[in-house]
Amino acid sequence: MKDWHPDLGRSSSPRYMAIADVIEMDLRSGHLVAGDRLPPQRELAKRLNVDFTTVARGYVEAQKRGLVDSHVGRGTFVTGGAGRGSQGFAPGTAPDPRRASVVDFSMNMPPEPDDPELIARMREGMAALTADLVPLLRYQGFGGSVMDKDAAAAWLSRRGLAPSQERIFVTPGAHPALLAIFGLLAKPGETVLSEIITYPGMRSIAAQLRLNLAGLPMDEDGILPDAFARACERLQPKALYLNPTLQNPTTLTIPARRREEIAAVARKYHVPIVEDDAYGFIPLEGPPPLAATAPDLTWHIGGLAKCIGAGLRLAYVVAPDSKAVWPFVSAMRANNVMASPLTLALATRWIEDGTADAILRFIRTEAAARQQMVAALLPEGSYRADPLSFNIWLPLSNGWTRSTFGSHMRSAGIGVVASDAFTVEGAAPEAVRVCLGGPISREKLQGALDFMAHALEGPPEMAASFF
Repeated sequence: MKDWHPDLGRSSSPRYMAIADVIEMDLRSGHLVAGDRLPPQRELAKRLNVDFTTVARGYVEAQKRGLVDSHVGRGTFVTGGAGRGSQGFAPGTAPDPRRASVVDFSMNMPPEPDDPELIARMREGMAALTADLVPLLRYQGFGGSVMDKDAAAAWLSRRGLAPSQERIFVTPGAHPALLAIFGLLAKPGETVLSEIITYPGMRSIAAQLRLNLAGLPMDEDGILPDAFARACERLQPKALYLNPTLQNPTTLTIPARRREEIAAVARKYHVPIVEDDAYGFIPLEGPPPLAATAPDLTWHIGGLAKCIGAGLRLAYVVAPDSKAVWPFVSAMRANNVMASPLTLALATRWIEDGTADAILRFIRTEAAARQQMVAALLPEGSYRADPLSFNIWLPLSNGWTRSTFGSHMRSAGIGVVASDAFTVEGAAPEAVRVCLGGPISREKLQGALDFMAHALEGPPEMAASFF
């Protein structure tokens, strides 16, 4: 069906919507059938005398309706409409539509496993829990059992950490752990430090606790030690928050030498470090965590959401010393009681039987493939990324602002977040975080990246000709 020539006059919608409308009409009339290959986007744009982005948005809208699917190197094919035919689920295993959730492509998530063997292995781990299910429905001791802490210690050892069990706690995610830790370290009105471009969750926590969050200037290696020292003298901060490996959103990793310099300043001024090591397990090799350099100063948080799955709300927290243990336990119990025993048992089993390693290998491989897709489309030096990060940090040019670019990308289903969400102090730069992970397939991501790259070639007015 490469000769398909839609009559957009049959729809009163804007042109990009009209393309999806006509695909749907032609499916109903039989002019298009499942398996038909639609014309390439640039070819159809010329045929209809419209902008490429109009056709790209039309195909994206058709994908949202379940009318078409795209495959890199092959093209866009008619699927026959959402809900038609078998979806490949075994009897009794199809997803319950009542559990369907809206996917937020602006969230920085790891790529989701799609390898059948890996998924089968993950299911085996879940099925094994049913052999001893009833005890997992009871209240458990806070921080995890001896078995869970053994698994946590084994996992943390990959980062060069070897804390005693009494300093390890399993919490229901990194975010509640951060909330508890900063609630212990600082009182309302007191100052804590972070990178000037930092994780939005830290900004929310500071606001919730009524703390003064001050941002430190950065270079390509992270916060500047001299600026940290000056802030210690001037502001007398109660803590320093860092996301030192594959930092969200800039993707930078603080090298070992800079970590040592930061730790030296923290030690001189007696400033505790809160190390959010959400992405620390992703690199095959990387600098040791700050908790290895300055264990007596550092609260280390090794979350599992970014290295196994966003829905696995668990984090391994290492307290700096035994004195900090009981206040932390009290703070966590007040807010969360305990981590879900079912989730905790699953994580422990996956670590012990190697499934967690298999998931981590998949995430690394898929993240690398997606970064290669970006590198093939965007000029070198026009964005910041790491070969294994789940996002890119994209400074804007050609007259694009973070507002206009974000709006334009969202219309095509591309997850972007403006720099305002990450900026602690001063004017936000004209930049956005573009997410590459989550449930989107490589094929659909390729189409989204093509759309983005085309838009970036010129000013916004060139990409906005949709009508």
